[in-house]
Amino acid sequence: MSPHTRPSLNFILFSVGFLTFGLLPDLALAQGLPAVNVQGSRYSLTLELLALMTALTLLPSLLLMMTSFVRIIIVMSLLRTALGTAQTPPNQVLVGLALFLTFFIMAPVLTQVYETALLPYLQQQIPFDRAIQIAEQPIRAFMLAQTREDDIAMFAELSRVSNIATPEAVPFSTLVPAFITSELKSAFTIGFLIYIPFVVIDFIVSSVLMSMGMMMLSPMMISMPFKLMLFVLVDGWSLIMGSLAASFVIPAIP
Repeated sequence: MSPHTRPSLNFILFSVGFLTFGLLPDLALAQGLPAVNVQGSRYSLTLELLALMTALTLLPSLLLMMTSFVRIIIVMSLLRTALGTAQTPPNQVLVGLALFLTFFIMAPVLTQVYETALLPYLQQQIPFDRAIQIAEQPIRAFMLAQTREDDIAMFAELSRVSNIATPEAVPFSTLVPAFITSELKSAFTIGFLIYIPFVVIDFIVSSVLMSMGMMMLSPMMISMPFKLMLFVLVDGWSLIMGSLAASFVIPAIP
């Protein structure tokens, strides 16, 4: 991709915002809004302006619901708990790491949204409702690649949707909660694997202290330096970041 077509951060955010209106087809297909009277003057509000303002308010929710952010932040929080370091790293650092790792993982998807939907719409090559339909496809493909079929079947049964012939026919109202449920399962599975070596260290330290008769000494005070040393020696942050990025299936971009 040439430097002239590389999306900026603002364009990436607008690309994510496009998916908001996949949940509001009636609004997207509307032709416009009536004029508004303000102190005796008439002002016309276009659909694009209303859509943009709505997207900006829903961007945090979209980041949580339709991207890799949920799995990453949960794994980071479980890692901090397993290390026993209380509030270190602080929440702001964990959220920042999760946010930028999310942009790294979602970059191919957001780039496709930008090049195939947002950029043609800004150049007035396609209408607004068509841009929404195009932008929906890469996000839907990403979510389907991470979602378990059992979770989709469960929410489809709860919503009494029985005519799903293909994965592309899964409605967003079913796909989003199924995706979040699958992400929670994956995050806690990774967290369990992270916990095992640190639990072993806690168990060994507790056993040694008990055998030495040091009942009043907190095992956490002794085990935490060993856990930090182990985490640093194995280059834990690189392993965690790399494993999280590799745990996501990125659909092939045509």
